[in-house]
Amino acid sequence: MSIVNISSGTGSNIDLEDLQKLAAQLHVHHIDADDAGDYLTILRSFEAVANSIEDAPEYIPDALRPHPTITPRRFWRPEVTDNRLNAWSHRCQLQSACPKNSPLAGRTVVIKDNIAVGGMPTTLGLPASAFLHSDKTGTDYPTSPIDAVVVARILAAGAVIKGTSTCESYCASPLSFASATGPVHNPRRHGLTAGGSSSGSAALVAAHALATGSSGQDAGLRGETVELAIGTDQAGSVRVPASFNGLYGLKPTFGLVPYTGAVSMTAMIDHLGPIAARLEDIALLLEVMAGDDGFDPRMTPQTPLRGTVKPYVQILAQQRQNTSIAPTPGKNWTVGLLKEAFAVAGVGNDVKNNIVENVTKYFGAVGASVVELSIPMHAEGPAIWTAATRPSMSQSLCQGRPLGHLAYQSPHAELKWPPGQETYETLTALNPAVVNIMLSELFARDHSKAGLAAKAHRKCFELRNAYDRAFETVDVLVAPCTPSVAMPHPPAVDDGEAILV
Repeated sequence: MSIVNISSGTGSNIDLEDLQKLAAQLHVHHIDADDAGDYLTILRSFEAVANSIEDAPEYIPDALRPHPTITPRRFWRPEVTDNRLNAWSHRCQLQSACPKNSPLAGRTVVIKDNIAVGGMPTTLGLPASAFLHSDKTGTDYPTSPIDAVVVARILAAGAVIKGTSTCESYCASPLSFASATGPVHNPRRHGLTAGGSSSGSAALVAAHALATGSSGQDAGLRGETVELAIGTDQAGSVRVPASFNGLYGLKPTFGLVPYTGAVSMTAMIDHLGPIAARLEDIALLLEVMAGDDGFDPRMTPQTPLRGTVKPYVQILAQQRQNTSIAPTPGKNWTVGLLKEAFAVAGVGNDVKNNIVENVTKYFGAVGASVVELSIPMHAEGPAIWTAATRPSMSQSLCQGRPLGHLAYQSPHAELKWPPGQETYETLTALNPAVVNIMLSELFARDHSKAGLAAKAHRKCFELRNAYDRAFETVDVLVAPCTPSVAMPHPPAVDDGEAILV
């Protein structure tokens, strides 16, 4: 490995004491004088390198510059009367000036507020003061200089983007009361959770489905809505709110949909996915969004190029046609009810019974066999997930540090680090899970073996193999998405400074 030697030209603040402090963190307590001089030279050179990069102008690739739109990009915060669910973060009206095709022509879409939309803020469910590049008052968010890849593709497909949707702070909550702007309400009943962290995305689509349905109940109370939404999913953040709102939510195959332009939680679990009221629209959005983008390190050898993305809409239509025909002996599917998933603590009997009844009814109607299947290692999944992600999640989510892979991160969404007492107090009141993420990384660094995450990654492959073996005997695995139906938001207590939940 080469070492770059750049003279700072203005002197360095790094001295022998700094070197000794750094060495002490490696449990090194003595360095020879000659070696110390050499190491100081190297450290001072790196200091100069770091300063030169920090002072350099930002680079925005042409492929990520905001897609041309019919009208100038502007945004606004919706009035309370037009945001009764608190599901909108910011409103806009974006339509392509040069659509490449029109599979989404005229369809309305909302983008989760951790995904970059050019010219608009990205709030991540946080107050503006949490961002490094917010204005001096800490009240105005920095705006994005790029469109996320999926945003550009959706615009190019003819859709109308109507705004960004409220998300939970740091996208780290499965419920919908942890955003800095307050709770997002379920459109079926005000005061119930909409799920998280893609809370606003699901609420707006569900509200649209209810308003345009046969009853149209309370349509005027929900304000502006959309047909389709995009969310992100690291641990259920698309699927959970979709479930609580009676919608379809898809976490696509890892690496199928580019994540470029969205704030990362940690790369190994980052997914972008669609939310819709109709399965056909899920297939349509997937077809529009999928395919390699040339930036995202999450792309795999199996990721298709844009021109070879599967025709998901056609595949779905063909499958439905096939299942509408009388079952053919020898061609029946086998559907597995995952035993360990139904045994998770907190899963209610009503949820279990509802799933089993409907799986048996509807899959059985098209000739499928329904069986119970055990994958004992499934019960270890939460521990494996935690050990694989916690040692580095704070670096990615809270500090914006890329974790060893070349990736393009938008410069506008840089958060302040370390967080400080004020942010700690806010997070403890609003979303203590984020404080846990920060503390867990420090604990793993200081008290766990260096190989903890690496071993957990190996266990991920073991767990994947367990699922692969299960698919040798069944075609589909079914598990509960949430342990219950939507529940009320927890009671809020005002301590005079913050809302404690």
